[in-house]
Amino acid sequence: MAKEQIQVLNALDVAKTQWYHFTAIVIAGMGFFTDAYDLFCVSLVTKLLGRIYYHVDGAAKPGSLPPNVAAAVNGVAFCGTLSGQLFFGWLGDKMGRKRVYGMTLMMMVICSVASGLSFGHSAKTVMATLCFFRFWLGFGIGGDYPLSATIMSEYSNKKTRGAFIAAVFAMQGFGILAGGIFAIIISAAFNSWYPAPAYEIDPVGSTVVQADYIWRIIVMVGALPAALTYYWRMKMPETARYTALVAKNMKQAAADMSKVLQVEIQAEPQREDPAKPKPYGLFSKEFLSRHGLHLLGTSSTWFLLDIAFYSQNLFQKDIFSAIGWIPPAKTMNAIEEVYKIARAQTLIALCSTVPGYWFTVALIDKMGRFAIQLMGFFFMTVFMFALAIPYDHWTHKENRIGFVVMYSLTFFFANFGPNATTFVVPAEIFPARFRSTCHGISSASGKLGAIVGSFGFLYLAQNKDKSKADAGYPAGIGVKNALIVLGVVNVLGFFFTFLVPEAKGRSLEEMSGENEEDVGSGEESEQSHSHNNNNKTVPYV
Repeated sequence: MAKEQIQVLNALDVAKTQWYHFTAIVIAGMGFFTDAYDLFCVSLVTKLLGRIYYHVDGAAKPGSLPPNVAAAVNGVAFCGTLSGQLFFGWLGDKMGRKRVYGMTLMMMVICSVASGLSFGHSAKTVMATLCFFRFWLGFGIGGDYPLSATIMSEYSNKKTRGAFIAAVFAMQGFGILAGGIFAIIISAAFNSWYPAPAYEIDPVGSTVVQADYIWRIIVMVGALPAALTYYWRMKMPETARYTALVAKNMKQAAADMSKVLQVEIQAEPQREDPAKPKPYGLFSKEFLSRHGLHLLGTSSTWFLLDIAFYSQNLFQKDIFSAIGWIPPAKTMNAIEEVYKIARAQTLIALCSTVPGYWFTVALIDKMGRFAIQLMGFFFMTVFMFALAIPYDHWTHKENRIGFVVMYSLTFFFANFGPNATTFVVPAEIFPARFRSTCHGISSASGKLGAIVGSFGFLYLAQNKDKSKADAGYPAGIGVKNALIVLGVVNVLGFFFTFLVPEAKGRSLEEMSGENEEDVGSGEESEQSHSHNNNNKTVPYV
């Protein structure tokens, strides 16, 4: 049966880049655009939520979210995402990629809108409702990770597969950028329509009633791009690799790919070989011996990367405040603060985040996944320590621009590095029947790192002097020491990268060892086994 499968799948492996490749990138990529928008837009409005719902009369500073509420608002979507990655990853291998793909998108659309409509008569009920819907929003987003990566890898040719998968993930950069730009537009418009004095002049009047609409609009708009691509997702055929290798329907795989590639592909009669051994399972010794170290490598590097990446995103507004790039909160009204935070994050996204993603797209099939990931972790470590060790130097007014440049470079090498490659590699190195599940496990490990980053660093980065820490927070280790910890995390990521194999220029079946599994017995099996011994995917550099 291997010959028939290889005949159908070889057509995909050697296909020239065609219009359907770009269509697939856009359809899958708009899901990631929405994912990034929804996950990161909350960091733009957390200060606003504190001013609106946790104002304290007579306080010297504007209201802020209590530590437990801030941790929940920032982290609950990650908990949902982790659950969704595991569940939908598993479901994608059981039911097929296409059948599950629409479910995740509809969940994202519904929960984005519902998050913006969070109701309640008190701050507690509004926050509880918001957290409830953001959990299920995250659950839908979680499914998009393994499914989008798997679908794109199984549609791609082997020459440019890395660039196509990375291009889907690169839409995350545009999602972050769009969130910042939209927040700038909305806050500027509301500030023009409803001018208000700074907090230090009029604490109550600095937060106009209409400010409550701003965060709701920003959160709800995330539903639009996902809703616009739903129809096209439903029209995509199931991937040939799932149909042929998992569903064992060679005829349907050939028919689907004939339409997609616009060439005639003949499916040979399917024959069952009684001598063929039963395929091994996910929790078998055979899987552990073939792919155990690979799964450890993809999971650990994603976990370590996301600790650094998400903690940076979530407390970058605090870093900007510490160096004076964002003025003290009491000198602004509530809407101005949203504008300044959004402007700072948009500049970082525009100068470093988005370019980093597209450098990966351009070079991943030339340099290889391994080299880019190793390079990214190395330079993230260098720049993190360069920020942390002389941190007092960067806090001086004349050095602020230098700080922003160094901080931007850490983001650049995260995205031209492990943030992209950790998404690409798990979609390439595991067998088709486990591909979505293993990507889900790897990405869930990443979100566990994101939870550590978003929950832990809200506390960790607080000032060592409790009187200077944010209201309700205990004393932390300070931004300087928090950055040193992140540098150490990046060092660990560098070394765990050595467990991850290189997939550049190799077919999915060659990487996963499925060529070995599908050969028959007897003389043909002996020859095939001997030929494929060179293609076993053991960790190597």
